[in-house]
Amino acid sequence: MTRKELITQINRKRSFLCVGLDSDPNKIPKHLLDFENPTLEFNKRIIDATKNYCVAYKPNIAFYESMGPKGWETLKATLDYIPKEIFTIADAKRGDIGNTANMYAKTFFETYNFDSVTIAPYMGEDSVTPFLSHPGKWGIVLGLTSNKGAYDFQFSELKTGELLYEKVLKTSSTWGNEDNLMFVVGATKAESLGNIRKLVPDHFLLVPGVGAQGGSLSEVCKYGLNSDCGLLINSSRGILYASNGINFAQASANAAKEIQQEMSEILRTS
Repeated sequence: MTRKELITQINRKRSFLCVGLDSDPNKIPKHLLDFENPTLEFNKRIIDATKNYCVAYKPNIAFYESMGPKGWETLKATLDYIPKEIFTIADAKRGDIGNTANMYAKTFFETYNFDSVTIAPYMGEDSVTPFLSHPGKWGIVLGLTSNKGAYDFQFSELKTGELLYEKVLKTSSTWGNEDNLMFVVGATKAESLGNIRKLVPDHFLLVPGVGAQGGSLSEVCKYGLNSDCGLLINSSRGILYASNGINFAQASANAAKEIQQEMSEILRTS
């Protein structure tokens, strides 16, 4: 999917919501366990319930590969079920070099036909650029994450005076452009978004951590919006597990719609 196509979807739906399909077999409503593939059935119902309110879906690959071959089959079937106009993200956080990186890119862009994949940039340019050579595909580089461990390394001050995450953003932004490169920035670090926007003013940011992790949508948008919106806000648990009863899909639809309506108002007044 191109940048223009993604922006068109954002404007049409008045939404920049990404639904994380981190489908945990231990949290799937009990009545779905009678199905041959409970995770796939759960995903299909979540997609049916939320597809009018979101512009992206983000399966976390760990929840699928942990199930072995059946998990990969479930991932493929889930991806095939997502409407083609909706942006797809393989949340795989791959990070390796040379032929290995090329094979990871082939896996997610050719075998599974995702629009994008998350990448850990610790090994440098040659671990990222193989993902940027596929037309219409995106690499999403980990920039500043929302977890507690982010403070172990990402805020380390370098001899230049800049923080490590700032160095990562500035350097990696030169490996691609705003048409094929995004960055992950955690919503719980909203106070850093103003500075991040100075470093990468035109790139899209994938922002996890809104909702269950405590991030504020309004704060993220205050510092992170640009002229093209430039944000994909991910919500996983708050939508997936809005209910664990028979009505779980409707509860998920209500949760997604509530976020979309808030986003629509933010877009209207920005």
